[in-house]
Amino acid sequence: MDRPDAAHTPISQDLLTPGEPPAWEELNSESPSPLLLLCDHASNRVPQKLAHLGLDLNVFGMHVAYDIGCEKLTRLLSSRFNATALLANYSRLVIDLNRHPGDGSSIPEVSDNIEIPGNHALTPEQIGQREEALFWPYHNRIERILGRIISRGQTPVLCSIHSFTPIFRGFQRPWHIGVLWDRDQRLSTPLLESLRSARRFRVGDNEPYHARNPVGYTMDVHGEKNGYPHLLLEIRQDLIGHDDGVVEWADIIHTHLQRVLTQVTVP
Repeated sequence: MDRPDAAHTPISQDLLTPGEPPAWEELNSESPSPLLLLCDHASNRVPQKLAHLGLDLNVFGMHVAYDIGCEKLTRLLSSRFNATALLANYSRLVIDLNRHPGDGSSIPEVSDNIEIPGNHALTPEQIGQREEALFWPYHNRIERILGRIISRGQTPVLCSIHSFTPIFRGFQRPWHIGVLWDRDQRLSTPLLESLRSARRFRVGDNEPYHARNPVGYTMDVHGEKNGYPHLLLEIRQDLIGHDDGVVEWADIIHTHLQRVLTQVTVP
């Protein structure tokens, strides 16, 4: 059963003012493909009523606010694959769509050592407002798209697109791209093999972090628990922080993932 969303829940309507975009943007809705591309951290937008969460505006150009490069990359991949894509329209600093509600990192008071004043001492009603305005509408939409794919007699295939910082706590991350998976290896194993066979990239197997830590909501709930083939891709931000890099990595991902999708038989 769907959770309440902004169309039916008065409290959520209070968060977004008229003229602000909804929680998500859907691309290529008429696609016949079973592939669904997801971008949980596409945007650094904050609802007007939250007054930038009390932060200096330069914070919203940083990784702490969104996954740099992923919005443009997901748009290109949607076109390359002729696949439906869903992009989040608001910053993970408002509420992280890839964290389970109630998790301490869902609405962070501190992120990457940056204090988030607008997230301190929130009441249950304020937390619920963000969930009903942004979190549940996004995930409800994913469920509806999956239902659409199933209604065509297809098994959905999910690919979540993220990016990571080149340096973390002084460590220079060597990977160009990471393939993250938990228990389902139907896509991850052949994709890792395909990318590594090119001998052009440093490819991380559950790097720069493991899919189990932290447990992301999107792949866990929509992929793992439904039994659909799925994976999460992490691309290093300096590689897709400019248009030429976005085009290059859209081509790379399309080449290798298309090969895997063609070869892997999904029951």
